[in-house]
Amino acid sequence: MIYLSIFYKFRLQRIILLLVLAFYSLVLCAQFVDYERITPHPRLLLTQGGEEAVKKSIATFPSLLKVHKRILEESDEILIQQMAERVMEGKRLLSVSRLVLKRIFYLSYAYRMTKEEKYAYRATQEMLSVSRFPDWNPSHFLDVGEMVLALSIGYDWLYEYLESETRSIVRDAIVEKGLDAAAPDEWFYRAASNWNSVCNAGLLYGALAIFEDVPDKAKKIIERCLLTNPKALSAYGPDGGYPEGFHYWGYGTSFQVLLIAVLESALGTDAGLSEYPSFLESARFMEFMTAPSGEYFNFSDAVNGVRCNMMMFWFAKKMGDLSLLWLENQYLENPSVCFAEDRLLPCLLIFCAHQDLSNIQPPSCHFWHNSGKTPVFIYRGGWNSKEDSYLAVKGGSPLTSHAHMDAGSFIYERKGIRWAIDLGMQNYLSLESRGINLWDQSQEGQRWGVFRLGNMAHNTLTINNKRHLVNSYASINRIYKSEDMKGAEVDLISVFADDMEKVVRIIYLNEEDDLIVKDELVTGEKEALVTWIMVTPAEAKIIGKNQMELAKDGYRMLLTVIAPGDVEMKLWSNEPLYAFDEPNPGSMRVGFETHLPANRKNLLKVTLNLIR
Repeated sequence: MIYLSIFYKFRLQRIILLLVLAFYSLVLCAQFVDYERITPHPRLLLTQGGEEAVKKSIATFPSLLKVHKRILEESDEILIQQMAERVMEGKRLLSVSRLVLKRIFYLSYAYRMTKEEKYAYRATQEMLSVSRFPDWNPSHFLDVGEMVLALSIGYDWLYEYLESETRSIVRDAIVEKGLDAAAPDEWFYRAASNWNSVCNAGLLYGALAIFEDVPDKAKKIIERCLLTNPKALSAYGPDGGYPEGFHYWGYGTSFQVLLIAVLESALGTDAGLSEYPSFLESARFMEFMTAPSGEYFNFSDAVNGVRCNMMMFWFAKKMGDLSLLWLENQYLENPSVCFAEDRLLPCLLIFCAHQDLSNIQPPSCHFWHNSGKTPVFIYRGGWNSKEDSYLAVKGGSPLTSHAHMDAGSFIYERKGIRWAIDLGMQNYLSLESRGINLWDQSQEGQRWGVFRLGNMAHNTLTINNKRHLVNSYASINRIYKSEDMKGAEVDLISVFADDMEKVVRIIYLNEEDDLIVKDELVTGEKEALVTWIMVTPAEAKIIGKNQMELAKDGYRMLLTVIAPGDVEMKLWSNEPLYAFDEPNPGSMRVGFETHLPANRKNLLKVTLNLIR
């Protein structure tokens, strides 16, 4: 069948990419790493004397000075807080590891910039406290990765301050609870996800921090990192899209940048990791994830809300492209701005050193398209106004890490309003604590029973009230970039292969930036019930046989359906279906249902027009 050829074409592309990456890995591992060149302490990220460049930057750019003061203020608050305790949340210690990382990173930065011993003393007490934990929960190794990173930064940045006995305690903890806790065949070494980047980064920091004392062990960790980390980098191929979406780009890529940056600071080379195909280009993907409203294209397990991503400053410096900072620079003007992965905030000031931020210009492009594991198309009407139009379209597979059943879904903004939304992720603990097996991605898995994750809660089609097929892949086969047609064509046949002969969805904006969604469907031997859904924060009312009106913030949109047969216009509540589902206030679903006869070609057309 056609969908099988598309799927295998995608698999072939993936195999070719992995072979290329394997070649890179062999070259990289054959490359001589000159351990004799390792820099003295401090060597992790901010090397000896690097404080002066940071001080120059914060003296030149007021927005950076605000960030610096914010770190110092939060460091002062940490001084009077209780020590972190080993308290599990479900199967995770991750929140504790992240708290400790933030505290030690901030306090160590504050000490290096001010030389006030109160910061170094508290950081030392924090390190000693977590060093005495019985373990750092290696069964969920992200917890270990972030904890090792925390202690490694404190050990390295405060090296001269720490007494010999303290160094010994912290060093032993890094070895026993960190480096030795990772078996050579840990699954994350084979993962093409954030786990690879986070866990490898933490172990690498540990190995480099205590290199002099355990050189043989440290070299094994470093070389294993260089051998296995390319698997994580393969996720960015072939053209810069990140399969797990905005939220996990922020997490996984932050640690990937930390990993590359520490190799450069400690060993003088990143061993070619930053040159892996499409890794740097993914920064542009991330920039397009932000819509004019300031909200994100929050597909898969992603939260929403405006956040500054500090790693974009590293990408801008690496690529020599300040337009990547157009949005981030605006965020910094807000004194109460939130930061993605805020426990890593000192990185922003480190990466801004030696950069001139005085003349940042907007990007010149308005379209983004990537193929790969999660194909995405985005049109952004402009970069200067919250009222610029925005259309984002998604393909892909439910089997991708953190994915939802949302192939063929879209986000649409017009006049500063997000008319078509994604409800986003639900907190993992809220589900796991109720016994939901959230990570069962089988066709009948409990994951798909969670309202926000199933296809009935996304801006896509449902056939015969069934779940999307898990073992499917929706490709974006065509994109449109003309003034009167800005959008993408998604082939959904593998998603509905049990019930349909053809399903192609074309989503685009016309010359006036009205939304048009065309669904070309060919039924099989049986008739099919088609459910068309769009999730919206607007108020809606049915005003005719094929029409409804949406209203929000003083604007109105007219939704019109053209179909070969009768349609039943529908308004659905987003009230939770089960006790484990989180509420979805301020949203509802609009759309229609229609029965399509067997063995028939059909065209469903929906338009969403601004009522002037």
